[in-house]
Amino acid sequence: MTDLPIYLDYNATTPVDPQVLEAMLPYLWEHYGNPSSAHSFGRTAHTAVEAARSQVATMLGCTPSEVIFTSGGTEANNTAIKGVAEALARPESHIITSRIEHPAVLKPCNWLAGRGVRITRLPVDARGRVDPDDVARAITPDTVLISVMLANNEIGTLEPLAEISAIAHERGVLVHTDAAQAVGKVSVDVRALGVDYLSVAGHKLYAPKGIGVLYVRAGAPLKKQMHGASHEADRRAGTENVPYIAGIGKAAELITMNLPHYTAHMQAMRDQLYTGLLTRVPGLRRNGDPDHSLPNTLSVSIPGAEANVLVDRLSPYVAVSAGAACHADSVTISAVLQAIGTPLEYAKGTLRLSVGRDTTPAQISAAVEAIAAAAGNPH
Repeated sequence: MTDLPIYLDYNATTPVDPQVLEAMLPYLWEHYGNPSSAHSFGRTAHTAVEAARSQVATMLGCTPSEVIFTSGGTEANNTAIKGVAEALARPESHIITSRIEHPAVLKPCNWLAGRGVRITRLPVDARGRVDPDDVARAITPDTVLISVMLANNEIGTLEPLAEISAIAHERGVLVHTDAAQAVGKVSVDVRALGVDYLSVAGHKLYAPKGIGVLYVRAGAPLKKQMHGASHEADRRAGTENVPYIAGIGKAAELITMNLPHYTAHMQAMRDQLYTGLLTRVPGLRRNGDPDHSLPNTLSVSIPGAEANVLVDRLSPYVAVSAGAACHADSVTISAVLQAIGTPLEYAKGTLRLSVGRDTTPAQISAAVEAIAAAAGNPH
């Protein structure tokens, strides 16, 4: 028998891997020194931080000196976007992003827009992909940064980052990507992507909430956003969160060792889920790009359904996310579904289902039955 409820919301957050927790524990109570202290307690903590930096660097394909630890993906995004805008401030500064970015990218851009920076928000096609030609056309002599996510958190679409980076660098423009949803699911190599800045969120890859990473290519400009002591090579002030840094280091090591297995398993579970729902839910529509997609993410729309009603019905059985919120006199559709042109009759019945490393075939079978029943199609 499958324990209920079944968790299919791994894109929202992941559990802490037991091996990650084990790596963290000694630095919570035994090795509690400040990494900046010169005595043995401090040296032990410093060694742990630098070991984790190397583990993250190996996962991302960069050097340890290019890794900055942050409080999470939001801080990493804010630091990259604001830090570049301030470092390269011009009278007519211009930043290019997309319409389907996470709020942790869109809102810093909006903040900068209120301070005179011109923001171009590129459209995406019906599958959620940015057209590299649109990027090329949008670049001006005043463009200082392009920020396009590597993978969309709602529909799972992977963006053509390597192409975008090549176009940008031909014109002397820097590139940032929010890779929070991609790391741990697909290969993320900063050199292959050609990006100058890349953001990582620990709680999306089986590390704790409250820890993240910003990759900054050696020599890339960045204005410090956190002011205080000279931590992180004077790029981010604040005493390092040693236990959580050790945790994200271990999470990175597990990804480096096991990524092909993780990817294959998640894709098998995702495909089983989609196939099962296709046979049980009439008119089911899949959102995103099936040819360029995260292996764990499935966005589906059920015609005639209301997503918030489905989520409520499913709550005792399956944990999922809604793509729309239906109210008495209005329907609030996610910006991503709007950007890809999802018809209202489908958009309002959209669910995001995301599987994880530990999702089992039995859980998928049970989830299919529960979702079909909630949609009014019991077995």
